[in-house]
Amino acid sequence: MEAVLKNLSNTVELLAVAARSSDVHHWDGNTLSRAFHWACYCEHLFSRFHHNPKIRGIMETQLQHTNNRLRAVFSDYTDVSFLDLSQCQHLLLRGLLKNTHLPLSIMKILFDTKAPGHIEPGEYPDITGLCSHIIQSKSACKILSPLSDKSAVGADAQVQAAMLMESLQALLDCDGETCRAQRFLDSVLQGCKETEHLCLVLAAALLTGGNTHAQAASVDFLLDWIQQTHGLLQHMCFTLPSSIVKDLAKGHVKFRDAYCAVLKKEASNMEYCINNGEWVQSSASSKVSFQEVTEHFVTLLDACPAWRSTVEEELKELKLSDGDFDVRGLSVWGDLLAEIHKRQSQVDG
Repeated sequence: MEAVLKNLSNTVELLAVAARSSDVHHWDGNTLSRAFHWACYCEHLFSRFHHNPKIRGIMETQLQHTNNRLRAVFSDYTDVSFLDLSQCQHLLLRGLLKNTHLPLSIMKILFDTKAPGHIEPGEYPDITGLCSHIIQSKSACKILSPLSDKSAVGADAQVQAAMLMESLQALLDCDGETCRAQRFLDSVLQGCKETEHLCLVLAAALLTGGNTHAQAASVDFLLDWIQQTHGLLQHMCFTLPSSIVKDLAKGHVKFRDAYCAVLKKEASNMEYCINNGEWVQSSASSKVSFQEVTEHFVTLLDACPAWRSTVEEELKELKLSDGDFDVRGLSVWGDLLAEIHKRQSQVDG
C-alpha cells in the first residue's frame, strides 16, 4: 500500500507540473507517453478502490497531504480529489494544453492527423493524434446538429452515443476489461454537466441495437450499468420524452422490466392525502406525482400490449394485498388500475 500511495502522490505532482511548470519545455514523446501511463494508473486505482471505504479513506488522506504540499508551491493550484482520479488522463491533457511552455514537438504528437495504422515504429500510438480525434468528434457533432429536429434524441446525441458505444465495445473486447468499461462509464457520468443530455445519449446508445454479438453485449452491459447506477434509470424514465421511453421498452425486455419496477416503487411510496383528495409522495426526495406514474404506466402498456395482462395482474395482486377495496384512497394500486382503465376507455372510445 505504501508503494501505491507514493505512486498516487507522484502522479498528482505530475499533473501539477504538466499544467503549471516550465519543466514541460524539456518533455519529449517518451515523457509524454509515461505521463499518460501514470494518469491511466490513477484511473485504475479509482476503479479498483472507489467502493472500498477503508482504502478510499487512506487514499483521500494521502491526496490531502499532497494537495497541501502542492498548494505551497503553486499559487493557483487546484486540489485533486479522489473522484478526479476517474478522469486523470483528461486532467493531464487539459493541463498540458493550458501550459504556455509546452514545446511544439509535443503539440505535434497530440495533434497528429495520422490514422493509428499509419503510426511509424517508435512513435506513440496511445497518444498520437489524441487532440485531433477529439476535434473530429466535436466537429461531427457540430456539423450534424442542424439535423437534430429529424431525430427523437438529436443528431449530436446520436453521434456521441456512437462514440460511447465504440469505446465501450473496444474495452469489452479485451479480456477481463469489464472494470475499465465500468470506470469509463462512471467517468462519463461524472464528467457530464447536463444529466438530461446524458440521458438522451444513453437512450440513443441503447436504441442503436446490436447487429453482432459484441454490439449486443455492449448494449446489455450499458443497460446493466444504468440499472446499477443510483437514480440514473429513474431519471431516464421521468425526464426522457415518452416516445423515447416507449421505444426503449419495446426494444429491450430488461429495460421494460426495470421501468415497471421503477413505477411500482414510486407508487408504493405514496400515501393518500385526505385534505387534497389525492395520492402524494411520502418522501420529499421524490417529486413524481400520481398522475405522472399513471401516465407512465399507460406509456408502458401501449409499448407492450402483449404484456398488458401481466402488468394488470401484478397490480391486482398488490391491490388484493391492500384488502381489495374499490373505494378511492384506500389502495394506490386499486386507484392506479382504475385510472389506467379509464385512460384506455377514452382511447378506445
